[in-house]
Amino acid sequence: MSAPIVFLDIETTGLHHDRRPWEIGMIRREPDGGQRELTLYISDVDLAHAELIGLNIGRFYERYPMYWTEVGGAFTMDTGIDDDTIVDPDYADQRLKFDEALHPEKRAAVIVERWTRGAHIVGSVPNFDTETLAAMLRRHGLCPSWHYHLIDVEVLAIGHLGAVRRLNPYPIEAADVAAAEFDLTALPWKSDDLSRAVGVEPPGPDERHTAMGDARWAMRMYDRINGGAQ
Repeated sequence: MSAPIVFLDIETTGLHHDRRPWEIGMIRREPDGGQRELTLYISDVDLAHAELIGLNIGRFYERYPMYWTEVGGAFTMDTGIDDDTIVDPDYADQRLKFDEALHPEKRAAVIVERWTRGAHIVGSVPNFDTETLAAMLRRHGLCPSWHYHLIDVEVLAIGHLGAVRRLNPYPIEAADVAAAEFDLTALPWKSDDLSRAVGVEPPGPDERHTAMGDARWAMRMYDRINGGAQ
């Protein structure tokens, strides 16, 4: 591998053009094989134009540190802790794991720019994520500098499955049975079926639609198709 790879996924305020990221998951793999992970939460995410259905897909009100509503937590039903937030920021910080961080969007944009600079972005429909992050970076005077050739693991998987069928029309291994049964012409492709067809079990409900969980899923598919970590 001659250039870094960043496996990327984000959770956003919706599917609309002006969507904002509230959770960013990145796994950066260096050419020498070194690898590190980071999850960013945006502390000042703008919900003025958010779509509730989009927030619910990512379980925003269950998982976002600044809106934590667990019984016994810092959430209040009146005016909140102060005039600016409904939750104590110190309490939100205490919920974070060692590889997670809570930052204002301006600071998060700097971190994303540094982590992705010169890297090849790998994800599932990665243009959705890069378009959202590019807009975030430019809001804060930064230029997106990842490689413009995005790597979509779903597209890789379709090519892989087509090759498997041409080279081995009578598959016998369990993963190949799933590959043989996958209908390449049935649109839209279902991510779970496509993943299983290449021998990767999709994430469970606790990981699904979390930025890091889906970034790891993309990484597993990429590595499976390419014969291991590249």
